[in-house]
Amino acid sequence: MSYMLLIVEPPNQRVERGEAAGREVYDQMVRFATGLKERGKLLAVESLTSQRDAVRVQVRNGQPKLVDGPFAEAKEMIGGFFLLNCETREEAVAIAQACPASSWCTVEVRKLGPCFM
Repeated sequence: MSYMLLIVEPPNQRVERGEAAGREVYDQMVRFATGLKERGKLLAVESLTSQRDAVRVQVRNGQPKLVDGPFAEAKEMIGGFFLLNCETREEAVAIAQACPASSWCTVEVRKLGPCFM
């Protein structure tokens, strides 16, 4: 079964952390991902850039509405994700608990569902 770990963080956390501390947490996450890959659990992993680079898209009644980031109302942002191959939800939760980001962010565990064509 596939599970996604969403790394949910405060929108300004990266800037406030500073470059040296940012490099250290990045290195921790790379080591964590490498371990998951070696165990055959990691399907994909990516970090997402700041909300400053984002755009929200809505189409209502055929009319597109685009809102460029950063988003003033956002209290948190998705900073990245891990896509995992786990046997059970409990295994995915255990991996989330071991994720270094769980000590400075929230790690949300989501099971992937079918996408119908």
